[in-house]
Amino acid sequence: MRAAPPQRLPRHLSENALTVLRQRYLARNTRGTLCESPTQLFQRVAKDIARAEQNYPRASRVPQVARQFFDLMRHLDFLPNSPTLMNAGRPLQQLSACFVLPVDDSLESIFDAVKYQALIHQSGGGTGFSFSRLRPKSDRVATTNGVASGPVSFMRVFNLATEVIKQGGTRRGANMGILRVDHPDILDFIALKQNPSEMTNFNLSVGLTDRFMRAVQRRQAYALINPRTGRSVRRLSAEQVFDRLVEAAWQSGEPGVVFLDTINHANPTPQLGAIEATNPCGEQPLLPYESCTLGSINVARFVSHTRGRATIDFDRLQTVIPITVRFLDNVLDRSHFPLETIAHRTGLTRKIGLGIMGFADLLIQLGIPYDTDEALTVADRLMGFIQREAHHASVQLGRERGLFPAFRGSRLHTGRERRRNASVTTIAPTGTISIIADCSAGIEPLYGISIVRRVLEGLTLTSLHPEFMRQAARYGMPLARLQADISRTESIQHLMSIPKSLRSLFVTAHDISPSHHVRMQAIFQRYSDSGVSKTINLPLHAARKDVANAFRLAHQLGCKGLTVFRSGSRSHQVLSCSHVQPC
Repeated sequence: MRAAPPQRLPRHLSENALTVLRQRYLARNTRGTLCESPTQLFQRVAKDIARAEQNYPRASRVPQVARQFFDLMRHLDFLPNSPTLMNAGRPLQQLSACFVLPVDDSLESIFDAVKYQALIHQSGGGTGFSFSRLRPKSDRVATTNGVASGPVSFMRVFNLATEVIKQGGTRRGANMGILRVDHPDILDFIALKQNPSEMTNFNLSVGLTDRFMRAVQRRQAYALINPRTGRSVRRLSAEQVFDRLVEAAWQSGEPGVVFLDTINHANPTPQLGAIEATNPCGEQPLLPYESCTLGSINVARFVSHTRGRATIDFDRLQTVIPITVRFLDNVLDRSHFPLETIAHRTGLTRKIGLGIMGFADLLIQLGIPYDTDEALTVADRLMGFIQREAHHASVQLGRERGLFPAFRGSRLHTGRERRRNASVTTIAPTGTISIIADCSAGIEPLYGISIVRRVLEGLTLTSLHPEFMRQAARYGMPLARLQADISRTESIQHLMSIPKSLRSLFVTAHDISPSHHVRMQAIFQRYSDSGVSKTINLPLHAARKDVANAFRLAHQLGCKGLTVFRSGSRSHQVLSCSHVQPC
């Protein structure tokens, strides 16, 4: 197979974007030589996903739909999740990023889950598990007259399996491990990642309940329940357990929390069962054996300028959203799932996750600092619009293609929302696709003006925010010296050589109060059918009470989960400023 001839690159692909594409996404021949350009990648994906139109009455529209999909990706207006970019139109054809697998209280179920995890990681997906059904350590095992080793010991098996399976051939697999707060082994679980060598391929979250949070507030004890018997085995002070959780999160960033009752109050198909786990980044609560495909609109590309005033181009957004919903629904039809059970369960609900990236860049273009009430208002208006239009697009697809099979008995049935998809919107972290689009990740603020990303098995990417440098140039600032100054720090607020208006606009993650971080997440949660992936980044000097208050506020405001990370609390972190690690 000959190497691909040079072609005109898609719009504004940065050097970092090209590096990521070459390392991870572009096809290679049997000798490992690149045989695909970025343009050809987008053509491959667009043509393959458009083929799903052949399943429906308007099959003649395949070329037109393929062109619409291609244009969205070529202009970096929208990108799907990584497995779709990597695998669409290629032999593997596994296109979903998010999976949840059940782990029941038997060796057969545990090791079936390990096997299925390996298959999913090999195909480019990430997996989430609840280990809450496993009997606690030292509990009786009647069949062998022995004692159980408990969920934490079995989690190490899943972690080791991940270590030896390369995800999609380019990165190690990602996992989420969840344990209910009322499991008897909860304190061991909370302490697990205080050892930096433990569970290196897992994110951990404690499954908190409304009852537990009320017990914390009232300083009461609560019961630990043996999942094998359903009986209380002892009682603990809820406040003391909460304090242990806060301490662990302050020390290492883990575990995070998921609010199980909040998640299940919004479960669109409760007749199919309760939701116990999420995908690795927490934005996709899923039923056992469910998967979800994600895609994100780069909202930084939807700004119009009229008479010197920047505004969100809602008219163009309204045109694009139905195409993205159709794209994601088509992905479900085109995906070859690792297990027939996953194909069946995914087909029952047809969940998709349309989200955004580039939100911080959008605010900068609008001249609105991230840490203001005005930014919260923009978030509310923007995501409210996207959810309404995405729901409407799913309704239209439902008329054209039929409703999701589990519609009868669902919350949508009760609410008379006749959609094609049980859930439509979500907020994903957009780690590598935001690098391809050269925009800020998800709904996060800027981490720094000059940052280092550690991605793709140790690859390091350095970036300098281009809009900041353009605006600094307009002020006539000495760019070389300025670049050296900002590369040494996460925040520029102390650099008095930079005009105050510029410092105010380019606030970074550690300039923003924890409560504002949480309030921003809560607004996006209001318009997300699934969840929201966001990190509450804290400076090194943040106090434990900052973590505790963030957890409490997130629960009060209806977030489905929360992750905090205090800079410097781990020896290795994905983002840092350029010259100092940790910052």
